[in-house]
Amino acid sequence: MTHIGEAMHFRQHSFHPQLESQSEGQYWFAVQTKAKHEKRVAAELKEKGIAAFLPVFAEVHQWSDRKRNVEVPLFNTYVFVRIGGDQSSRVSVLQTNSVFRFVGVRGIGIPIPDEQIEAIQTIVREEVPFIPYPFFNLGQKVRVRGGSLDGICGVLLEINEDRSLIVSVESIQRSIAIRIAGYQVEAA
Repeated sequence: MTHIGEAMHFRQHSFHPQLESQSEGQYWFAVQTKAKHEKRVAAELKEKGIAAFLPVFAEVHQWSDRKRNVEVPLFNTYVFVRIGGDQSSRVSVLQTNSVFRFVGVRGIGIPIPDEQIEAIQTIVREEVPFIPYPFFNLGQKVRVRGGSLDGICGVLLEINEDRSLIVSVESIQRSIAIRIAGYQVEAA
């Protein structure tokens, strides 16, 4: 069982390179792996000379007789790789045990902007406390979980850098906006 509610820290792990500026023709991609094989995949990619990044964090797991900090991948079933656009690099990654595909359209993969990977690498390096949170697109319909607003549905927007939930009555085309800071939300 995982202990929830405490801030967690990223841990330094041997499966990530130092911050790198974008090498000519080198891009970050996400690859999907078999569940619970992320560390093995990252290690095998590293053995092949491929830059792999696997952000991990410590979770408290509790068994009947003890508690223990366990390092788990931040993004289950995903490892980031930095490769060139040539076919041989892709094939080498895909021939790695427990790698299913590149993440993107038709398994080709979509390059991830360096800034996004560098942001995660900085957080890893600086060991900034965090709690994992589901990804939501602005404009996505969400439902509030818990508290006095439990079950309320609306559209997630950002107004003046503040996340808000827009609740609408479509038939009269009127809406209200409420701040959702402090509330948990889920996809509706």
